This record gives sequence, structure tokens and C-alpha cells, in this order.
Amino acid sequence: MKTDFKFSNLCGTVYRKGNVVFTPDGNSIISPVGNRVTVFDLVNNKSETLPFENKRDIRRLALSPNGNLLLSVDELGQTLLVNFRKRTVLHYFNLKDKVRDIVFSPDGRYFAAALGRNVQVWHSPGYVREFAPFVLHRTYAAHYDDVTSVSWSPDSRFFVTAGKDMVAKVFSVDPIEGFVPATLTGHRHAVVAAWFARDMRAVYTVSADGAVCVRRFRLHGVEENLTFGEFPIVTNGSDDEESEKPRTMWFTETRHYAQQSARVHSAAFNWATNLMVLGFTNGVFGIWEMPDFNLVHTLSISRKQINTIAINPTGEWLAFGAAKLGQLLVWEWQSETYVLKQQGHFYDMSCVAYSGDGQYVATGGDDAKLKVWNALSGFCFITFSEHTSSVTAVQFTKGSQVVLSASLDGTVRAYDLVRYRNFRVFTSPTPVQFTSLAVDPSGEIVCAGCQDSFEIYVWSMQTGKLLDVLSGHEGPISALAFRPDGLSLASSSWDKSVRFWDVFDRTKVVERMEHSHEVLALAYRPDGKELCASTIDGQIHFWDVAKAAPAGSIEGRRDIAGGRSATDRQTAENSAAGKSFTALCYSADGTAVLGGGNSKYVCLYDRRSRILLRKFQVSQNQSLDGVQHKLNSRNMTEAGPRDLIDSDGIDSDSEKHVDRSLPGVRSGDKSNRVLKPEVRTRDVKFAPTGRQWAAASTEGLLIYSLDETLVFDPFELDADVTPDSIRELVRTGDYLRALVNALRLNEQHVIRSVYESVPPKDVALLARAFPAVYVERLLKFIAHVTESSQLLELHLKWVSELLTTHGSFVKTRSVALQPVLRMLQRNVVRLHQDIGSVCDKNYYALGYLLRQSKHVAEAQEEGDGDVDMHQVFADFSDDGE
Repeated sequence: MKTDFKFSNLCGTVYRKGNVVFTPDGNSIISPVGNRVTVFDLVNNKSETLPFENKRDIRRLALSPNGNLLLSVDELGQTLLVNFRKRTVLHYFNLKDKVRDIVFSPDGRYFAAALGRNVQVWHSPGYVREFAPFVLHRTYAAHYDDVTSVSWSPDSRFFVTAGKDMVAKVFSVDPIEGFVPATLTGHRHAVVAAWFARDMRAVYTVSADGAVCVRRFRLHGVEENLTFGEFPIVTNGSDDEESEKPRTMWFTETRHYAQQSARVHSAAFNWATNLMVLGFTNGVFGIWEMPDFNLVHTLSISRKQINTIAINPTGEWLAFGAAKLGQLLVWEWQSETYVLKQQGHFYDMSCVAYSGDGQYVATGGDDAKLKVWNALSGFCFITFSEHTSSVTAVQFTKGSQVVLSASLDGTVRAYDLVRYRNFRVFTSPTPVQFTSLAVDPSGEIVCAGCQDSFEIYVWSMQTGKLLDVLSGHEGPISALAFRPDGLSLASSSWDKSVRFWDVFDRTKVVERMEHSHEVLALAYRPDGKELCASTIDGQIHFWDVAKAAPAGSIEGRRDIAGGRSATDRQTAENSAAGKSFTALCYSADGTAVLGGGNSKYVCLYDRRSRILLRKFQVSQNQSLDGVQHKLNSRNMTEAGPRDLIDSDGIDSDSEKHVDRSLPGVRSGDKSNRVLKPEVRTRDVKFAPTGRQWAAASTEGLLIYSLDETLVFDPFELDADVTPDSIRELVRTGDYLRALVNALRLNEQHVIRSVYESVPPKDVALLARAFPAVYVERLLKFIAHVTESSQLLELHLKWVSELLTTHGSFVKTRSVALQPVLRMLQRNVVRLHQDIGSVCDKNYYALGYLLRQSKHVAEAQEEGDGDVDMHQVFADFSDDGE
């Protein structure tokens, strides 16, 4: 099998911390997810995670006005300069301090970064030919406390800063005659944000207590307001025409208050609509029209504080992020509807499962929620929250219309994915905690193992009744798995054994396979002839199911070993923690085994040769514990590791509890701690198509797919097979030889050009003469091309004729072709659903138009030009019934 899997997407997490940014066209939103960046396409309903990683969690994002450059800044000021359109990193740079805000100027020539009490203005790369990508223009130091935000003027000549010292300051990028930096006072709490009005005739400032001030600019002693940026020069009337600078001033014209019981935590302003949006710590946001501060709308969207707000360029969509719950919302305020409403698991993700056709991915988390995601778009479309404790296992039935989940609350629940409801609840006679789950291939038998009574409970899916209780294990049940043919159930336990049960005939003897250590996970090969189990000493044992005999083992202790935790007293090499596999999964064709555990690695082994094929590092985020192999002793302090001390309160709620009553106290309370999650992989699963696999990790659901960049992979190639010779065969009408040679050359664009040039009337003839050895490669190509091509009739004809003509060949190689056939099924079902919805819409639209034209004609005949639209709808509804 191919092993060139690469990271492709991150699901299960939509927002962690930092700010969100709209693209210049307003159709997409960019969200920081840990140390990665995810782009949500709001028009096409897709999500994409960019392929680069910051060293730590991202704190601020900034996108240039033309949408070409993206700045991604992490917690310590490490900055990545990214070509956003090509998704490539151009440069690495260190701002050497924690960044609270970073913004590009409207003309794109500068960007300003708030670093502590200072503001640095840098030249944007690409506008001036310089040796270094980043060139510092100037540093502005005027605040007495940390700067909270920076905002530019529309002409990019000035910017206004807000700080915790309860003032806002106005600076110019370059020296301007007649301008003196101004300080805007009057607030009693820290200033959250400040902005220029679009006409430059006002500055709006908002503080944490909800006070909003409108500032105006005028000459001293003159009642008429001026446009900021125009500084008049007054002459003294002498012959030498000597001029003097007039005294100008800022004054507070009006002061307003947002009547909310909570504090303002985030704010945004839009020049196009003059709308100010404030987000409060109680999850409420409000929209006000400036400068009159007219309330437009208020809404409670979360139970926790709103950490970030963004407005798209046209002012129609508002984006909100809540870090505590991992929520990302996009709200259209005019129609009062959600454009996007996504929330990830706000605790660890514990388990993952693919549906039989690979279209859906189900995840369970420690937040007691079960979420189902669309594997193609990356969006969650249903969340089930009936459980009251952590979800420990999820599983789809064979038809993919039912998903089951086991939980520590002592229940196993079955959910209908057609009606989106919990239709069955399985419970035990006595309260237990379920840790594993298995469903037989027919979907009629449900089994769950528990960790306290060491028993396996068996229920009927149809009736929901308890059929049997399997006893015999002497330790907690760690994993359950039905054989693919459904004849037996395998269970692993901490009593160092794997047992085989016949749930349909209890008279048979239970077979027991002994291990030298506790068994943590097990998995069946897709053909059911082999089983693998992992033990706590880091080994993977293979068993021949028919003979009940060992078939080999893999020593994976060194492969799965992770990094060193910040509180570990031993080095990573000497530590015994995390050196075992807690999740195992076979590939779709059964040739490889994937394993993950409590470390930052996921290992892929070849089943036959027992060698390590690849080792994937799921995260390089140093904000997680266990990523680094060696720790820096300089980060150790008297109060503990420096990374675990919350010294500034930026990322937590402890800021309001910091005692700063004494002069000079700026570091806060050394006893305050921040949570540093440990990197680990709790579950891994291969997709039924075999082209991707998923890992439930600390950062979310990581999707790895086969790399499609390597297009040249020849098959039985000789010197006569070239792109030119293939094009000549197509020109002469020899489509069979052209298609076979294109498959041998295996260049995707050549295969596609030949495939699409075949006339649909000749497909049946070509399929009969098509060599069987190339059927698998052609089916795989068709399954891949149906995701992007619109030639639906051609695809369906090829699939139908190939499966009809070569049915016996496909049947004999059903195990090897199973991933390809599942991918075909998934794409055909998706096309059927899309076309069905379009046809339904067209049917009702045409029916409505025909009925309307009929009523118009009848009204004209009667001499009355008015048409009763309610009657039109009523008649059309009657016809539809």
C-alpha cells in the first residue's frame, strides 16, 4: 500500500484563542486553531486547514488588504509570513515579545504590532526592495501599561492605540507638519479598542466598563469641528509672511454607556456601515450605530465570554469566537440568521469512527457529546448531548444510518442519522461504566464492556433488551471487536488475556489467548483471519484466528516513545509513561497496522514484514506538554516551570484577580497556573476507502490523506508509452490502447484527457475488451475523478459496464477492491443526493411559475390585473399533494 500520507485537515476544533479575520471578499473566515490556521469557506460550505504550523498556540492573525500575505503570531512573538493564496511559508521572524494586536494598514504598505507598552510599525514585504523581508519603520513608546489594540486611519497616515492605562493615543506614521501626538483621556477602566471614523472627523473609544466616547478634533477656542489630518497654518499678518502653528485639541463630544451587567471583552467597528459591535464577558453581544450610539440589536450567543469579534468588509456578517467553549459563529444581523455555527469538543476527544461509506466521521469527547462530521466539508452537522459523562467509544452500523456510543454514565445509546434522534438506550441491571463497544455486521447485536465489574453486556438492537452477560475476565475490559463475518466476539482486558466469545452459542468453549502484560487494544484484519493486540510493554502481538496461535510480534516501545513533560523528573528516554499503544487499526486492505498512544507519534507498520513504514508526529505545538524531548533549565523558576505560570493573564480569567495594589507589581501572583494539555492520540481509524486515516488527538481530529502531488507512478511501462503516442492513438480513434497506455504511464492529466475523450456510445464495447489487470486502476481513477468532474453520464456508464463485464474478477478480489468500491459508492450517493435536491428545487420552481402564468392569464381574461398570490401557493400545494 501507499504510505505517503500527509496532513490534510483538522476537524473537531474550530477556534481556540486569538482573533478571527475575514478575507477581503468577505466569503471566508480565518480562525486560529491551536498552532494551525483553518479557513472556513462560508459560500461553498467547506473548511481547509493550512499545511504549516507555528511553534506555539497562535495569538494574533493579520491579513493584508489584497489577501496575499498572512501574518501568524504565536504566544512568544514568533511570526510566520505566509503567502495566503499559495498556502506556503515565506519567512520566519521573531518579534521578541508577546503580541496583543497586529494590523495591516489599509493601503497594505505597513503593519503595526502592539508589543507590551510599545507599538512597532514595520514595512510590509514586497513594497520596497530590501535585503530583509521585515524592516522596522519606527517604535512608538508612550503608554504606561500594555497596549490592547491598534487601529489605522482610512488614509494610512495615522493610527490610534488603546491601552490598559485608560487612555488612547493618536500617532502618525511619518512626521507631519502641525501634528502633535494626542492623548485621549476620560475613561475609568482599561480601553478595549479605539477607531477612526471613515470621514476622519471623529475617534471612537470603548472601555471595559462599557463606556463609549465620541471624540472630535477642532481648533482651540473654535466651535467648528475639523477633519483630522488637515492642519491649518495661520499667518501673523507681517510682511515676511511668517506663519505659526495653531493650537488644536481633541475633546469628548458625547459619552454613552452600554447598559450591560458584564464587562466588555472584545469590540469591532466597520467603516462601511458605521456599526460598532461589543462582546461582553457573559456571552452577550450588542450592535450600535455610530456616532449616535443607537442600539440595533443584542443577542446572547454563548454562556462564556466572547473573545474575538470580526466584521466582513460589507458589514453584513459578524464573526464571534468563544475560547472557553470552542465556538465559532457567523451571524447575519440584518436577517438575524446564522451563516456558520460550529463548536468543537471543549474537552479532549476520546474516540472516532468512520461510517461504512466514508462520508461521515463520528467523534466522542470527555464533554459527554457525540458529534458527526461531514468528511468532505469538515463541518459538524449534528451534535447529540444525551450522555451525562464522558463518551468512551463510538461505532457505526453497517448501513451507516445508525451510530452508537458508550459512556461512563452507564448507558449505550443508539442514534438515528435520518431523523437525528436517540431511539434506543441500553442499560445494565446495576450501574457500571462502559469503556468499549462493538456491533455485529448485521447491526442486530450490541456489546459493551465495562471497567468496574469486568463483564460484557449483550443487547438486542431491535428490542433493546439485555440478552446476556459475558463473565470471565478478571480485569477491566479495554477493547471489543466483532470478527468481520460476525461469528465471534473478541475482548481484551487488563487481566493479560484476549478471549473469543460465541455470542450466538454459549455452549462453545471460550478461547483464551494469554499475554505477558496487560492488553490495551485489539483489532481484526478486514478478512477476519488475523487479530492484533497491544500490551502495556509497547508490543503488538499478532494471532492467527483459525489456529488460535501467535503469528509474530512487533517491538514498538521505542517507536511510540514521546517527549518529556514539564513536570517530569526523568528524561524522556528513562520515563516509562506513554510507551505503549492504546489504539490499533488495520488499513482497509489489511496490509498495514496503524497504532497511536499517549505520545506525539502515530506509527504505521507493515503487517507481513513487521517493520516500521512511517512515523507521524501529530503536533509540533510547544504549548502542549510532551512535545519536546529535552527541556531548557532556564525555564525553571522558584515557583515551578515558567510555561505553567500565568504572569500576564492574557489567556485566562485570572487577570482581574491579579493584585497590583503595590507600586511596581507587574508579574501578578506566582501561584496562578495555566493548563498545559498533554499531547496524545486516544484513537486512530482508517477510512473504508483506504485513502485517509483519522486520529483523535489533543488538538482535535487530525485527517491524513494520501499525497496526490506525486503523479508519476508508472505501471508496466516501456519506451513506446509516451504522452505524444497516447495523444496520437486518441486522434486515430484507438481509445482502448490509448486508455491502457495512459494507465500504464499513470499521469493523471493524461488519463483524464483520454478518459473524457471516449464517446459514451463506445463505453460498452471498450469495457468488454478492457484487460482485467487494469480494472482496479481504472475504477480507482473514476472514483477519484467523480469528486470534481461533471460528466456524470460517462462515469455511471463506465462503472456499470465494468462491474457487469468483470463481475467475477471483482468478486474474487473483493477484499483488495473494497476500498475502491466504497469510495465509488460514497461519491455516487453524494451525486445522487445533490442532483435530487436540485431536481426538487427546479420542480417546485417550475410548478410555481406555470401556476402563476396560468393565474395571470385568467386574470387578464376577466379584466382584473391583480393576482392573489396566496391562491397561487394554495393551488400549487394541492397539485403537489
